[in-house]
Parts: sequence; C-alpha cells; structure tokens
Amino acid sequence: MKLIKLVLLSVLFMTFSCTDKKKADAKSETKTVVENVEKPTKEMTNGYQVGDIVKDFSLKNVDGKMVSMSNFSDAKGFIITFTCNTCPYSVAYEDRINELDKKYASKGYPVIAINPNNPDAKPGDSFEAMQTRAKEKGFTFPYILDDGQKVYPVFGASKTPHMYVLAKTPKGHQVKYIGAIDDNYKDAGAVSKRYVEDAVDALLAGKEVEVTTTKAIGCSIKV
Repeated sequence: MKLIKLVLLSVLFMTFSCTDKKKADAKSETKTVVENVEKPTKEMTNGYQVGDIVKDFSLKNVDGKMVSMSNFSDAKGFIITFTCNTCPYSVAYEDRINELDKKYASKGYPVIAINPNNPDAKPGDSFEAMQTRAKEKGFTFPYILDDGQKVYPVFGASKTPHMYVLAKTPKGHQVKYIGAIDDNYKDAGAVSKRYVEDAVDALLAGKEVEVTTTKAIGCSIKV
C-alpha cells in the first residue's frame, strides 16, 4: 500500500513539474518575441512634429532633375507642400501656392511641392500628368514625385495639401509650422487667417511663430 502511494506521489510530482516547465518556457518564448518586435519610432507613427529636424530628400522634378533641399544653398528655409493633381482641395490651392513661391522665394523661403500619391492608385497623378499640370499652371516651384512613397510617411503628411514651414538652423532644417495654408480653401478672397504666410513672416522678422499647428484640410493620400 505504501509503495502504491509513493508511486502515485511520484507521478503527480513529475506531472506538475512538466506543466510548470512548459508554462515557464512559453512565458520565456513570448517575452523573446515581444522584445524582438520593432518598437514604433516617431517616423513610424506621427512623423515630424514642430521643433524636429528634417532629413533631406532627393526626388525627381517635372523637369527631370533631382531636387533636394541642399540644392538651395541660399535658402533660409522652405515652404513644403504635399499636394497633387487630382484632389479638389489641392486644385483650389494651386494659384495660392504659386503666389506663396512668388512672394517668398526671393526672400529665402521657396516652395517645394511633393506629390505623395501612388500613380497606380491614382493615374491622374502620374509623373507625366504632373509635367502637364505644372506647365498648364505655370508652376514657379519644383513639383516632385514621392516615387515609392518613402518621404511623406517620414513627414507624417496625411492630406493633400499638407503644409510644412521649415527654417534653416545650425542643427538643420527645423519644422516651425504644420497644417493648412489658410482658413478658407473655397474662396481665397474670404480668407481671414493666412497660417503659412504668418509663419514665414514671423521667421523673416526674427520672431517666434504664434500658430504652429492647424488641421490640414484636404484629400487622403492615395497608397
């Protein structure tokens, strides 16, 4: 009888030991998997925020040449716009973007327009269509294609148009404003707040930008 009890106790002990070991191994394996998962970075989540330093890019312009911020050695900063041919909001702002470049390029803040849309998803935003549109509208600024859609996620752009005002600093090009061009896409004559102009004017005057972020109004980027 005692022998039977000892055998039963031994079996129970071995069973619990194996179960505990399996649990421990599973917990360890789960921990290893979690630790090996790439943690989200700012660029993977929200993109640039006001105050961040922007990495340069090199994208093809409608004239066939590659464009980078480093090409503009005399620039004090940039007005970066993510825009396209096909979004009604972008079309409504084309003339105003042209005017921004005409007003501020000579003062050191040129416009660079980046088309972030995937041409396969939106054929009207193909490189050839961009060339045609730039010629029709007489764009005075580079209009470049985010080929492979690698640049707009780094910026965190989500709409067309989506504006970024950058200022050249000793550390690099720093984000000073993100958002909309102004407060009325429908009617340029009824605009009461010119966010981009106010930001650039403040920087030119050596002042801090008062309104640093607004909600970009436009179409979603086509992927």
